[in-house]
Amino acid sequence: MKSLLKKISKLHILVVGDVMLDHYIWGDAQRISPEAPVPVIDVERDTYSAGGAANVALNITSLGAKATIAGFFGRDDAGQRLKGILTQKGIQTVSTPGSGSTIVKTRVIVRRQQLCRLDRESPQPHYAIDPKLIEATFDKLVRKCDAVIFSDYAKGMLTDELVAKVSALAREHKKFIAIDPKPSRKIRFFEPDILTPNRKEALQLAGIEQEPHQPFPAAEICARIYEQYRPKHLVITLSEDGMLLSHQGKPGRIVPTMAREVFDVSGAGDTSIAALTLGLVAGAVLEEATQLANLAAGVVVGKLGTATVTPKEILEHVAEEN
Repeated sequence: MKSLLKKISKLHILVVGDVMLDHYIWGDAQRISPEAPVPVIDVERDTYSAGGAANVALNITSLGAKATIAGFFGRDDAGQRLKGILTQKGIQTVSTPGSGSTIVKTRVIVRRQQLCRLDRESPQPHYAIDPKLIEATFDKLVRKCDAVIFSDYAKGMLTDELVAKVSALAREHKKFIAIDPKPSRKIRFFEPDILTPNRKEALQLAGIEQEPHQPFPAAEICARIYEQYRPKHLVITLSEDGMLLSHQGKPGRIVPTMAREVFDVSGAGDTSIAALTLGLVAGAVLEEATQLANLAAGVVVGKLGTATVTPKEILEHVAEEN
């Protein structure tokens, strides 16, 4: 693991996707409002962190590599704050053309429990880049990186044209391509080096509707996803059940979760795609890269709020497991 983390520190990853600002309102509630049957929150503090695709970039730098993030940053206070958070971590930000406001997710936290979430965002077309500007915007960025991660949160930044053109640039320059999909927006893609849906997303990609509490049809899902998208590696994250590995449409082993205690699963998928991509690009086989991702996600879900993981925390986690 030490050797792998050392190789990771030499990599540069380009993340393309829906960036957002995560806003947390922390407080306490000891009374009910006389105006409505709702708790009154006494606010103690506000904190901000990078969310969505921006959190993928944060996880990459936290693991020791270099990251560039390309996404829509609005010309507003939230956009400036988000850029500041990323720049402070040494991440290069590239703002793509658009006309919306910065996406902001506000979570109200009371006694370590999320009470509610408030979302601020513009309609999807406001975040899409003009297809004529894609190649000029991304050509140099792709040339300078070792891999491209598409991080889709179904907000409108990723379009068929953008994914196709940036993927073509990546293949031309022999760069690794990773996709964390959001099938609720049907984006066309084909033959990524790694595809990392969660359980629900895998069902959607496979076109399978399933009743709650039904067994996960792994063989059928893996076969259908491979038939449609031809990923070189498919890793389906199954929350507490670990990660299912698949090769050429056939389900393989399930790598068990490494989480010791779960406080918050927010951003765990961001951590997984970052670690899997870094591990594979650094030369690890899929099983080794998945172990790294499992370790990283296991640390992150033990933290409250959108979080990242460091090499030191991973090595400490390994030592404790052993």
